Amino acid sequence: QVQLVESGGGSVQTGGSLRLSCTVSGNAAASYCMGWFRQTPGKEREGVATITNDGVTTYSDFVKGRFTISKDTAKNTLYLQMNRLNPDDTAAYYCATDNGLSWCTIQWFKPDYWGQGTQVTVSS
Repeated sequence: QVQLVESGGGSVQTGGSLRLSCTVSGNAAASYCMGWFRQTPGKEREGVATITNDGVTTYSDFVKGRFTISKDTAKNTLYLQMNRLNPDDTAAYYCATDNGLSWCTIQWFKPDYWGQGTQVTVSS
């Protein structure tokens, strides 16, 4: 089993920045794709960014140019650097990974494991 724990969420004003972290424990040797999703109450969960085992990334059009996904394999940690935040970015953010069986893109990534989420609130 794989466990993911997010941290780094909080409240920030429009234009501010946050960096989310996701530590991964358990057997993730077979994981190919990692990514971030977000969800607001009453809305469907949407993909934010993905990164493959060799570092290839994809982004939602809503965050491209503002957010950067990265990972530190040695530390078993996934990151999401969020810049130029606006109120539309307010959501619970979840990190996720799979067992190497899904396409590592926003459109096709099907996670097998999810973190508990961390709240990001952006005030105007």
